Order: sequence, then C-alpha cells, then structure tokens
Amino acid sequence: MATTKQQPRFISSFLRSQISSVIATGCDFAVMIFLTEIIHLWYLISVFFGAFTGGTVAFVLGRNWAFVCKNGNLWRQALRYLLIWGSNIVLNVSGVFCLVNFCNIKYVWAKVIIASAVGILFSFPMQRYFVYVFNEDDNELV
Repeated sequence: MATTKQQPRFISSFLRSQISSVIATGCDFAVMIFLTEIIHLWYLISVFFGAFTGGTVAFVLGRNWAFVCKNGNLWRQALRYLLIWGSNIVLNVSGVFCLVNFCNIKYVWAKVIIASAVGILFSFPMQRYFVYVFNEDDNELV
C-alpha cells in the first residue's frame, strides 16, 4: 500500500533513528550482559542474541517512528531490513571479536565502539536509503 506522505527530513530521521538506536541498544546490551554474566554463555553468542533483540526493537521503531513508513509494504521492508540486520550482526560480532582478541579490549567496551561505528556509518544510511525508501518522483513508498 502506497502513501503520499513524505519521508521525514534527513536531520529529523537521523535524530529519531539515533533515539531509536539508543532504545534498541539498551535492549541489545541488557540481553548481551544478562546472557554473558548471569547465564554464563560465551560472549559472542550473547552478542548475537543481543543484536537479534535490538534489531527487532529497531525495526519496529524505525518503521513506525524514525522513518515513518508504517504504510509501506511490510514484507518488502522486513526483507530489506533482514538483509541489513544480518550484515549488522556480522559486523558487530566480527568487530567485537577483533577488538577483544587483537586489541585486548573488554567485550562491553568493544561492543560500544563497534555498535556506535556500525550504527552511524552503516545502519542509518542503509535504513534511510534502502529499507524505508521513498520514490522521489511521486513521494510514494517503494
């Protein structure tokens, strides 16, 4: 279903996506730390499940608030998001692994560094220009 509502301006969607990211990251970190410190799972498994939880929260907030595309094709957005989300998980897990094993950084600090870089440099642009896409010619969701 298409809509003629325009995508929020860049700065608005950037700020909203960062707020959404803080909320999603809070969920991500809570799951990661709980699984590692309380359940005693290997930190990389915890990173994966944390990213899974955070990604789900981020999709819901992105669709309904940050990028205001709730009238867009849910399945198309979900499939595109899944592709970006999978890439995000790979980038987070491999980045944390490298910082922990090669730079001797504690896993929580490694996660902060990697999650920040991946979120700003990869996730935001891919969500704005690939997942929640508007057709500029007719202002409709693609």
